[in-house]
Amino acid sequence: MTDPQRRRRAPRRPDPPDTGAAAPEEGEPQNPERLFVIGGDADGERADLDLVTLIVARADPPASATPEQAALLRLCAAPLSVAELSAYLRLPFSVVTVLLTDLLAAGLAQARAPVVRRTVADRNLLEAVMHGLQKL
Repeated sequence: MTDPQRRRRAPRRPDPPDTGAAAPEEGEPQNPERLFVIGGDADGERADLDLVTLIVARADPPASATPEQAALLRLCAAPLSVAELSAYLRLPFSVVTVLLTDLLAAGLAQARAPVVRRTVADRNLLEAVMHGLQKL
């Protein structure tokens, strides 16, 4: 009988230099105070947006736009929901709502209600299809 072979461990990486700040946990933003800087003053009025509201850009980003606002406008060349924008930018829904409120007020973007599908098909349409199939 042979002895079990041991697996060699990968060489240990040196620890990063200590900057005095605690290391962020997984899933935690690296700079939590930055969200306030991005969103600005959130005490004002907010646009009535929900997760499925579609946003479409009406203009190119101006030079005065923040990087996040410019990214929103570039993403919205085709209609995207607020949930998708939040996911693509990796920002919370509340921060995206504040950014979009500024863009909507400036006329750079347009909010559209989502397309609501009817749960029951129109009876006249179903009868027309049925009569068409019977004529075949």
